[in-house]
Amino acid sequence: MLIYTKQKLLIVFILILMSSISSSYAQINIPSANYKLINGNKFIQSKNYYLLTLFSELPDVKMLLENDLTLSQITKRYADSLGSSLINCGRNGTCLLNNFIFSETDIKLIGDRLLALYQPNNALGKLVQNHLIPSGCYVLFQNLSTKELLRKAWEQDARGINYCVSVYGGGDKPNYPLIDSISFNTKDPANPTKYTANYIGFLYNSASVLLLENSANKLFFAAKLNAALLFLDVNQREQAADFEPMEKGENKLAVDKIKNINWNNYKYSVILIPGAGPDDPKLALSAEGRLRCRLAAILYKQGLAPFIVSSGGKVHPYKTPFCEATEQKKYLIEKLGIPASAIIIDPHARHTTTNMRNTVRMIFRYGMPFNKAAITCTTKGQSFMIANMIPRCMKELNLAPYKNGNRLSETALEFYPLIEALHINPNEPIDP
Repeated sequence: MLIYTKQKLLIVFILILMSSISSSYAQINIPSANYKLINGNKFIQSKNYYLLTLFSELPDVKMLLENDLTLSQITKRYADSLGSSLINCGRNGTCLLNNFIFSETDIKLIGDRLLALYQPNNALGKLVQNHLIPSGCYVLFQNLSTKELLRKAWEQDARGINYCVSVYGGGDKPNYPLIDSISFNTKDPANPTKYTANYIGFLYNSASVLLLENSANKLFFAAKLNAALLFLDVNQREQAADFEPMEKGENKLAVDKIKNINWNNYKYSVILIPGAGPDDPKLALSAEGRLRCRLAAILYKQGLAPFIVSSGGKVHPYKTPFCEATEQKKYLIEKLGIPASAIIIDPHARHTTTNMRNTVRMIFRYGMPFNKAAITCTTKGQSFMIANMIPRCMKELNLAPYKNGNRLSETALEFYPLIEALHINPNEPIDP
């Protein structure tokens, strides 16, 4: 009888221990609202390629990677190849462009080497546990082992660089050509498979500049990362950094106010106004946009939520100088009497899908209740489109950033934030 009791106690102890371990694992492997993103004031880089930003900004990780013989050999090979391209590529633009991207062979080779270097308690292991997981930037990989999460994050960043170079260096079509295309005429009208002589000259000069700028950089990815950033720069496509850091500028009053909100007094966290970009390049805010602001102001004055999110970047028409979110904010304050401290801007969204995703991100990052419903407030057609937009989100973002709640009216719809919204989109470098 005594032996049986000891066995039972042992089984109970093991079950409790397993439950504790499982619970700890679940708590560790989820994003944290308390985590502060590291950007080093390089917002374009950190938003698009967060793992590579951590490689650059964390001293212990940087030292580990710089001192590794295999990765050092890759760094030298890339520099030699870039230098040789100035001599050997001649008038072949594709030859020059190939030196700005990672081959699939190298992506696997580098991934294998990162996994070989990884130890749970070394610099790479701590990077995964202390940064990759709590940041949520790669949350779609959170159910993988920590080693495989590291590999997948590397692969995403590398292929994201390749995509950016192909669109803003090579002239490939982006997902939305009418608003996001390259700024230059790249292809020869007489032979669309070849680049123009002038553009080949530009690619040559770009390679020359990158070779000089990265001559002292020992990180294996630096030259190719900086190629992607250079092409965004010369195309004037750095809108992902607009108004950053927002919590210290345009959104400071609202972020400070969040800390003192009694959320029990409000049914919803925010009222989101999705964008409605004008077609006229001289028009700052469209007529439709003004109507949407008025609808949101009505709900705000009813006390449904303490904040309005004005959402929309410099999108319509092509290369407009006007940022829709800030124009909405001006209209809300100057025309409708909404206090500045009640307005949060999202000046980066370029589509309705990212109006939703970016708002969910700010709810999480700014410390608002993540289990509380929010409202989209817009004109009828767009409101009903949002209610049926999850398949489009899955197609364009590879994730659903929200789930629908109740319909409040033909212009107002509840939605609930989903943590998947935090995942970086590697195929939209203007608003990743």
